[in-house]
Amino acid sequence: MNYSNYSPNIIAVSKTFPIEVIAPLIEYGHKHFGENKVQEAAIKWTEIKNKNKEIKLHMIGKLQSNKVKLATNIFDYIHSVDSLKLAKKIADEQQKQNKKIKVFIQVNIGEEHQKSGVLLSDTSKLVSECKKINLDVIGLMCLPPIGQPASKYFSLLKSKNDELGLKEISLGMSHDYLDALNYKTTFIRIGTKIFGKRNQ
Repeated sequence: MNYSNYSPNIIAVSKTFPIEVIAPLIEYGHKHFGENKVQEAAIKWTEIKNKNKEIKLHMIGKLQSNKVKLATNIFDYIHSVDSLKLAKKIADEQQKQNKKIKVFIQVNIGEEHQKSGVLLSDTSKLVSECKKINLDVIGLMCLPPIGQPASKYFSLLKSKNDELGLKEISLGMSHDYLDALNYKTTFIRIGTKIFGKRNQ
């Protein structure tokens, strides 16, 4: 693949890590960080974001309806919108807060019962409904089935993303980011490769 003029955004997945571990990356000038728990993100990032307006915070975990108000306040991107019900709550809350959240629709690309996400066949309808309620849907996101070639699923999602005319796409993590690069992902979620293994 030709990587010239191609520069994806790297989301440093800082979930579970204390701010002192993250600080060197902030000081270096990195802008995109990912968290998967709303309350943890609010505690860690509120003061930092007030001081540094360049920081962009990404919600990469499942978002519960009762956390939407706080999530809308602290996050700039949400990668896990998977239903019209959740979309409506975000739309209502961003109107109250006079804030525009950038949204990725999470697609259950492997049709796995244990994973969140809209089915690929229902994705076009959800994107259309989200746009009707003034959500800023910028792209699709997926988590390929573990133990299977990621490329197959990245290809499916990229095709749907292109079909819908969406400009961004959220593909790839520490273990499959090289595959994601082949599909011109614009956002990559990297945790372990940056911060090391997490304490469980």
